[in-house]
Amino acid sequence: MKVLILANKSTGLYKFRGELLEAMIARNYEVYISVPEGDFIAELEQMGCKFINTSVSRRGVNPLTDLFLLWRYIKIIKRINPDLIITYTIKPNIYGGLAAQITQKQYAVNITGLGTAFERGHAVRYLVINLYKYALKKARVIFFENSGNRDVLTSLKCCKKEKTIVLNGAGVNTNLFKYQPYPKNDVFRFLFIGRVMKEKGVDELFESMKRLVSEKRKCSLDVVGPFEDDYEEKISQYEHEGWLHYYGYQKDVRTFINSCDCFVLPSYHEGMANTNLECASSGRPIITSNIPGCKEAVIDGVSGFLCEIKNVESLYQAMIKMNDSSTSERIVMGREGRKYMECVFDKENVVKETLKALML
Repeated sequence: MKVLILANKSTGLYKFRGELLEAMIARNYEVYISVPEGDFIAELEQMGCKFINTSVSRRGVNPLTDLFLLWRYIKIIKRINPDLIITYTIKPNIYGGLAAQITQKQYAVNITGLGTAFERGHAVRYLVINLYKYALKKARVIFFENSGNRDVLTSLKCCKKEKTIVLNGAGVNTNLFKYQPYPKNDVFRFLFIGRVMKEKGVDELFESMKRLVSEKRKCSLDVVGPFEDDYEEKISQYEHEGWLHYYGYQKDVRTFINSCDCFVLPSYHEGMANTNLECASSGRPIITSNIPGCKEAVIDGVSGFLCEIKNVESLYQAMIKMNDSSTSERIVMGREGRKYMECVFDKENVVKETLKALML
């Protein structure tokens, strides 16, 4: 059996879907991956996947570029002749879904988040909604990572609820992200992992940190991930002030997780924030937004704290509460988070549920 995976980045495919791909290959399926050239192609090929280099513009709506992607997908499908197509992220979902219908192939769609398109102006949002209506029309199954996203698209009549399945995100590999002893830091270390951009809540995070530092609290912020160009000057300034430590993109974030006292992700929207799951699995308390895709990872007041979206005061108060808690209280939070990950978000269970829904 041939399975064709369409996605916009090798990083997410390897880090978050690697176990699913391994399970397919273990069942002797031929797995083709259509993604742009990237950091984890060699690892995916070593796993047994067959790589097809496919450029995907992740941002912006350019009709010519998007039509070329649709044409490219049709060509790939005709050449590979897969028994099943599986798509991830918005453009592969839309244009891969349309290509699958044109070529009359079975396909499954993964909505890994609604993305910035639903945050933009009316015209872009209207276009994406209508494209989704066509792209999802004949999907075998539509996976969501949280019920909030599912409810939005079903209410907009983009898909029928009976065709949908809500997974616990991509799950977390609790063996890879093992429980780690709590660190003994002289300075309280907050950690942010992700792209430094407005939609991740970094403006609110930076403002909260500036308030904490101005109060002479002994705390710092480690930032791991690439930044949007308009944040370069701010990052340099805050590094010079001494409270921010920037490490750029890292292939393996476990060292940073193990060293932190608390992970913070005040994001505006997520499918399911894998960083929340990974940090909780490692035994670290979490502060994150009270929104679908983030709130599911935290038992509020038990394994961490929820803060209100786009609200500096709410985030600041959560960070103060965490900073003021004792080490023993934070250790208990981390242990509760670990137990919650093992019970609800274990990767092995998510993979089994996915394969069952795909009838593989």
